Amino acid sequence: SKLEAKKKKVSTLVSASSLAQRAKLFSIISTRFMRFLFSTHLINNSLGLLRSPLTAAPICSLWVPIKSPVFRSATSPMAAAAFSSAMAITPNSEETLARKLWIKFNRECLFSIYSPFAVCLAAGNLKIDTFRQYIAQDVHFLKAFAHAYELAAECADDDDDKLAISNLRKSVMEELKMHDSFVQDWDLDINKEVSTNSATLRYTEFLLATASGKVEGCKAPGMLDTPFEKTKVAAYTLGAVTPCMRLYAFLGKEFGALFDPSDVNQPYKKWIDNYSSDAFEASAKQTEDLLEKLSVSMTGEELDIIEKLYQQAMKLEVEFFHAQPLAQPTIVPLFKNHSKNDLVIFSDFDLTCTVVDSSAILAEIAIVTAPKDELSRSGQQIQRMLSSDLRNTWNLLSKKYTEHYEECIENILNKQKADKFDYEGLCKALEQLSDFENEANNRVIESGVLKGLNLEDIKRAGERLILQDGCINVFKKILATENLNAKVHVLSYCWCGDLIRAAFCAGGADAVEVHANEFTFEESISTGEIERKVESPIDKAQQFKSILQNGKDINEKKSPLTVYIGDSVGDLLCLLEADIGIVVGSSSSLRRVGTHFGVSFVPLFSGIVQKQKQYTEEESSSTWKGLSGTLYTVSSWAEIHSFALGWE
Repeated sequence: SKLEAKKKKVSTLVSASSLAQRAKLFSIISTRFMRFLFSTHLINNSLGLLRSPLTAAPICSLWVPIKSPVFRSATSPMAAAAFSSAMAITPNSEETLARKLWIKFNRECLFSIYSPFAVCLAAGNLKIDTFRQYIAQDVHFLKAFAHAYELAAECADDDDDKLAISNLRKSVMEELKMHDSFVQDWDLDINKEVSTNSATLRYTEFLLATASGKVEGCKAPGMLDTPFEKTKVAAYTLGAVTPCMRLYAFLGKEFGALFDPSDVNQPYKKWIDNYSSDAFEASAKQTEDLLEKLSVSMTGEELDIIEKLYQQAMKLEVEFFHAQPLAQPTIVPLFKNHSKNDLVIFSDFDLTCTVVDSSAILAEIAIVTAPKDELSRSGQQIQRMLSSDLRNTWNLLSKKYTEHYEECIENILNKQKADKFDYEGLCKALEQLSDFENEANNRVIESGVLKGLNLEDIKRAGERLILQDGCINVFKKILATENLNAKVHVLSYCWCGDLIRAAFCAGGADAVEVHANEFTFEESISTGEIERKVESPIDKAQQFKSILQNGKDINEKKSPLTVYIGDSVGDLLCLLEADIGIVVGSSSSLRRVGTHFGVSFVPLFSGIVQKQKQYTEEESSSTWKGLSGTLYTVSSWAEIHSFALGWE
């Protein structure tokens, strides 16, 4: 009865109609939990290491207030999205297994769509010989696909399931007929001209082995005694074919959205029309629904097997696309095509690289390590305010920052809207934001909230800071890639550069150069003062230019290719100055301000497809130019990885 009462209480909390109420509740609960961790000397694990057992979300993302100061998260939808995700304390029971796996292995999907083959196909300038080779390989694959369905139907116990699998097989046979039309149009004899390549062979062998019951953790084919055991093989087979169906439906939709019906020179219209059609989407959905039905009674271990099969199929799809031979220059992967040039990669830190704004982390360290009463405050090296007073002061600073920031943005937007890209007008407008950030930092320093922080505590917090998924891997791979003369610089408003350096060193990216503000210390204890280096959009732009100028003075070579990755208004000038400005997330204030001054925001994949249409090897160095007024938006660091570094 106690358990039922608790469940009812949790259910009531989860169903709270107001997000603000839930946010307030979780802020209280998680903040108290964080205080407990610090008070029991678990600071080593409290920041970033712990994850919520219910959501697998970082604990940090639960306790940081929605409106945190200096404190860009106040207007960052990306931060709000991360917070909303953390709020979902129970998994979505309506989400199907196929949907969960598609989201989990989205990285492989991006490696496929950003493959040179896929980009050229979407652009319509893929060489016909390459497409012929692809069709020949795909015919081999589809025949194995159809046979896998046939074997799965034999294993299904339910007549409706057998019929459903048979119908899916018929769809594959129709797909083969479309491929036959390509073969006839181009007089291609696949049996004589093209043998199965290694990537296709690995994929087909995997499919047929799975459909034959040769799956790790499953009984040998000859030992499948009961109908239930055979049904599991059917489910495993669906787990192996479902990602292919969903991936092609995804590619078809993405390519179809970019297709210009008036473009009579697009030779691959039939291919795009097929995979972007409602009929193919319906087939993909039927496959996913059948997987859901067949797996509903499976154990956790058996579902793990399906997940492994799904992931393996996605990896084999990536290999398949990258195995297609190309004899033409391609715009992707970016860095491979610029290996002869110097590369300088710049990135913001808070909410671009991190899940949580660093100011909130530093403030929480200050609050939970501050003296709780007058007795514990006596004899301290640096006099600090009491923890309760510090929290109240911090809340007032946070509220004031948020209100003034929103006012500042609205004042900028009240100016006359530009008819075209107006960089000078934007710079002048952002001077107002620079003044605001300077005043906000003055208030923080004068308040004394940052006094008395131990440098070692800050470093430990940095080492355990949760970074955006894939961020650290991008930096590490850039720095480790041979024949790539690249440097990585982080430009940040963060009050303490030591926190950032600790985060990157812990991730093995200690070669990242950090440009941020710095705490001043007396015997490793912060004085509350900040050595100000980067506190405004203007400061960031000046640092950006200074770094590039210093590089020119040393190397005396032609200008390097520059990339800037950011998420907020504070990054806007640097994003525009760089040859390639990449916006992570979808900050409403960034878009509103940028659009007001004529900046265009283009999805990255759409942008590179357009550039691929005019791309030549001779003009590769002039493909990207700064101050074009165009910024490219991405959904994740995995998309940046796929575009810049490709797949290996």
